Amino acid sequence: MAKEKHSAGKANVPLYLLTAGCVVVLCAAVMFAACVVPYERCKTYLNVAFMDTTKLTPSTGLDGLVIKDNDQITTELPADDAQLSETGEIIRPKFGEQYAILQCKSAEIEVPVYWGSSTELLDRGACQSSSSTVLGETGNVVIDAHVNTFFANLDKIQKGDEVVLFTEYGVFTYKARELVTFENTDKKYVIPSDEDRLTLYTCQAQVLGTSTTRVGVLCELVCKQFYQTSGEEAAE
Repeated sequence: MAKEKHSAGKANVPLYLLTAGCVVVLCAAVMFAACVVPYERCKTYLNVAFMDTTKLTPSTGLDGLVIKDNDQITTELPADDAQLSETGEIIRPKFGEQYAILQCKSAEIEVPVYWGSSTELLDRGACQSSSSTVLGETGNVVIDAHVNTFFANLDKIQKGDEVVLFTEYGVFTYKARELVTFENTDKKYVIPSDEDRLTLYTCQAQVLGTSTTRVGVLCELVCKQFYQTSGEEAAE
């Protein structure tokens, strides 16, 4: 009997080892999943916080790319409404230039917006597609950012929430109209449009890997407010 028990115990050794191995792999996967998102988030913010001059001309496939921040943009509106007008001059941005600040107070989003899209620009903020409409012109303004950093709260925007874009030349206010989900191969929300619209989108959040599904917010234009120049004020 003792010999049979001993033989049965030896026979179960591979099963014990396999079970232990599965537990180790499972624990490692859970630990990796728990760390990967915070790591990516911290890495991005560290890159932003410790920028130096060598990072202004990153070595990428985009030869000659120069990233330009813009400290002239403010989220403070003029105290005097007379300094704002429904019409004005648009300052067209260059690729890699920060030309706006996007703010949605209800979702606690405030992020710089760069013209064009690249890995380096997405590490610094949100990116507006250079094939979309410049703020102030009629059409579809398309902006995206990483879900694990600057657009982590995009899914908190609700219908009716206000989204404001501040530029060096004016302020553009939108209202969230529709929440959408679409595949990255579906271009119907990001293509040019005759409608004055703001399209915000990001990847659908998931623990591991990159999702092909996008979540977005379609916003309708509420008002355009251009800053008055000294020349315009004098003409009046």
